[in-house]
Amino acid sequence: MGIVKIEDGLHEDIRKASTVMCRSINAQAEFWIRVGMLAETNPTQTFNEIIARQLKDADLELSDFAAA
Repeated sequence: MGIVKIEDGLHEDIRKASTVMCRSINAQAEFWIRVGMLAETNPTQTFNEIIARQLKDADLELSDFAAA
């Protein structure tokens, strides 16, 4: 575990997003970091494709949550 220095405005954005997404502030920051890393290493994929791949890797399918 380490300490990451971020500017106050970004911290406030993370705090607000974490409330909406029902995550802790740390979990929200980790999510954004992870998605950002995946986006940089997979520049042709959309956000939705990145998330779908992560769900698939966790043995979850988006169709499991789709309305009938």
